[in-house]
Amino acid sequence: MSFINENFMLHSQTAKKLYSDYAEKMPIIDYHCHLNPELIAKDVRFGTITELLLGGDHYKWRMMRSGGVDEYFITGGASDFEKFEKIAEVLPMAVGNPLYHWTHLELKRYFGIDACLNASNAKEIYDECNRLLATEGFSVRGLIGKYDVRVVCTTDDPLDSLEWHKQIKNDGFATKVYPTFRPDKAINIDKDTFLPYIKQMNVGDYRSFCDKLAEKIDFFAENGCRLSDHALEAVPFAQGDPAAVFEKRLAGETVTEREAEIFRTAVLKFLAEKYCEYGFAMQYHIGALRNNNKNMFEKLGPDTGFDSINDLPIAANLSRLLDSFETEGNLPKTILYSLNPKDNYTLGTMIGNFQGSGVNGKLQLGSGWWFNDQRDGMTEQIKALANLGVLGSFVGMLTDSRSFVSYTRHEYFRRIFCDIIGGWVENGEYPNDADALKAIVEGVSFKNAERYFGF
Repeated sequence: MSFINENFMLHSQTAKKLYSDYAEKMPIIDYHCHLNPELIAKDVRFGTITELLLGGDHYKWRMMRSGGVDEYFITGGASDFEKFEKIAEVLPMAVGNPLYHWTHLELKRYFGIDACLNASNAKEIYDECNRLLATEGFSVRGLIGKYDVRVVCTTDDPLDSLEWHKQIKNDGFATKVYPTFRPDKAINIDKDTFLPYIKQMNVGDYRSFCDKLAEKIDFFAENGCRLSDHALEAVPFAQGDPAAVFEKRLAGETVTEREAEIFRTAVLKFLAEKYCEYGFAMQYHIGALRNNNKNMFEKLGPDTGFDSINDLPIAANLSRLLDSFETEGNLPKTILYSLNPKDNYTLGTMIGNFQGSGVNGKLQLGSGWWFNDQRDGMTEQIKALANLGVLGSFVGMLTDSRSFVSYTRHEYFRRIFCDIIGGWVENGEYPNDADALKAIVEGVSFKNAERYFGF
């Protein structure tokens, strides 16, 4: 029997019961991912398992590089089988890496393959997966449907036409696919991308800039958007005149670090007010140190596996920023993620400062993100939230992925969650109250997200 069996990662009878009776039966809301909506609209078919498992998956690319695989077999000109063969060679050595579990979950849940992938069976598995990919139910929409995914929220630039979201809605796909408002290019005034982006926005001063952002939020809301998302390398907070900073940058001058912070703070405050108007939840993804390898960035571009964790302090500025929203009555529902696990307790205590307004879990400690969406990272996030807040109000897992078979991560999370709760019950630390446990597990698996985002 495969090591991925019905009791995989479940170490007590209570954990097994919680998973099989409650968690396993819940549908999925994937409220944050990086799937390409065009591929969903066109219901694309992947020609090979390599395209599906390795295409754009920088998690796997990093592992292959660490295992000594030449870039030619990762993002280079090698054939699809040669690339698949290389990951098959490396994977058995990745003991303890969540990719070992994820890859085998992907093969088993989508393709019915129980064998452990290695160099000797790579060709057999490659051929079988490719055979299935050509059959009914293995298009992009079929893959999404295999895990009963009810909602997918993509990540979209404010200037996006949302044409693919409209097409998906109009052709009646059972899974709802909604956009998420991600205005990073409009906020990062100190980046080289800012002036070209402002030219695309066709605005000439700070007021028209804000008006354009407001117009785009209106447009996203009309097309089903329920969330915004912000990638913050550091949390800004500085007072000053954002219009003057905007004018200086438009004149082609370089802005200082403090001026950039003044601008970012003002824009985030403006956006928070708009999010409140529409009931959007606001996500802050904090602390990625991006594009560290200059040579590889110039060769492959961003999001190719050369980012890491930053260690900047976040507490003071985050407190001032959230308090400025709250003081003006414009603090939206907010989910805070930090890429650095040292910040779990910082964020866990920060959200407690601003709960209220009669909203269950108005501020959320986001699930283990990116380098932390593995067993230890998920466990530490769950325990921090349990220690500091109301775990039963948590909105649960997301994929944060570009892969159409990454819904196995929701299963992975649910098994870990049930194992933790089940362990507490069997240790006598929480009563074996079936009604309460059912509400907690079903809530964190699905129902809390459905309620919180208003889908």
